[in-house]
Amino acid sequence: MLYSEAKQGRTFVVRLEDGEIVHETLETFAREQEIQRAALIILGGADKSSRLIVGPQKGRSHPIMPMEHELYETHEITGTGTLFPDEEGNPVLHLHMACGREENTVTGCIRKGVKVWHIMEVVLFELTNSTAERRPDPITGFKLLIP
Repeated sequence: MLYSEAKQGRTFVVRLEDGEIVHETLETFAREQEIQRAALIILGGADKSSRLIVGPQKGRSHPIMPMEHELYETHEITGTGTLFPDEEGNPVLHLHMACGREENTVTGCIRKGVKVWHIMEVVLFELTNSTAERRPDPITGFKLLIP
């Protein structure tokens, strides 16, 4: 386990609007507000054709081959995530979302493009006094959090 300590800074209440792509909009917002690090919660609706990464095709084999899932219709969503800078200082959102419709639910990472259906509500908690960042991992290809 690796860890570091941070303090809570500003808190933002954000409404994402119809058609916005979640990770693109929140990363742009972070740049505009000079938010380097944050934790967040999100809820609302995801539109049809939104795409999620839903796991690797084969457990621990390399190279890791991600599986994608496209939402077949509008879904209710809830999610949680973190935002940390990459090696170039760009904010990178890592957010997993559970998307449900009737008795079906799928959970995955939003990096492939989740589109807002009407609204999503976000509460973003800025983290300060931290040097945590995302760095490329040569084995997995992921940008791993280095606390």
